[in-house]
Amino acid sequence: MEAQRVKKHTCGTICLKYLLFLFNILFWLAGGAVLAVGVWTMVEKSDYISLLNSGFYATSAYILIAAGVIVIVTGIIGCCATLNEMKSLLIVYLILLFCIFLLEIIAGVLAYINYQECFPFCYQLDEELKQNLKVTMQQKYQQPGEESITQAVDKLHQEFKCCGSHNFSDWSDSVWIQAAENERLVPDSCCKTPSELCGRRDHPSNIYKMEGGCIMKLEEFILSHLYILGAVGIGIAFLQLLGMMFTCCLYQNLKEELY
Repeated sequence: MEAQRVKKHTCGTICLKYLLFLFNILFWLAGGAVLAVGVWTMVEKSDYISLLNSGFYATSAYILIAAGVIVIVTGIIGCCATLNEMKSLLIVYLILLFCIFLLEIIAGVLAYINYQECFPFCYQLDEELKQNLKVTMQQKYQQPGEESITQAVDKLHQEFKCCGSHNFSDWSDSVWIQAAENERLVPDSCCKTPSELCGRRDHPSNIYKMEGGCIMKLEEFILSHLYILGAVGIGIAFLQLLGMMFTCCLYQNLKEELY
């Protein structure tokens, strides 16, 4: 009877080891996805986020990057603990899983609390855009030391086919446009076919005059991207609950086999 009991526990332990090993493979893939989303946000889309004069939206991406890096180390620890049946290392692995779980939940919540339709009070993104984007464009475009802002605005105009924060007339109050030597009415990047000094004409046939201006397009982009960050972070975090369950079960089985 005792031999049968030991055999049952041994089979259960082997099954849990394979399940936990399979989870680690999925965990690495998920961690790679988290890391990729965070890096993609900072490398490809940080120009637009910089226009908001706020580091809040970059915080979610930094948290995801940190979680992705920790996942690599955690996955190695998990494999070693599982294959060698080391209970102390399993506890370390469980703690790391829980920490990453919290990191990704925090990243997801940070993203969702700024999603405009998440709760009745979530209008922070819209207000921040309205307050900062117009001032940033008017005060910093083509100014010394603000090359990154200039490039971001030019990229914004061309990618979203818009001109100005709310409309093209916002540029009339621009420090750069008001300069005596400037002949332009709008930046050349507002033109449908950009060329040197094409911004001297603000006719609809020459420049983008989309209703709502760039603020509407940028708001849609940021909100949709925050939605992606939140979905990835929270989705993968719940996957880790399975890993914590398997780890607890394996630890319990190893503990029981000692008696």
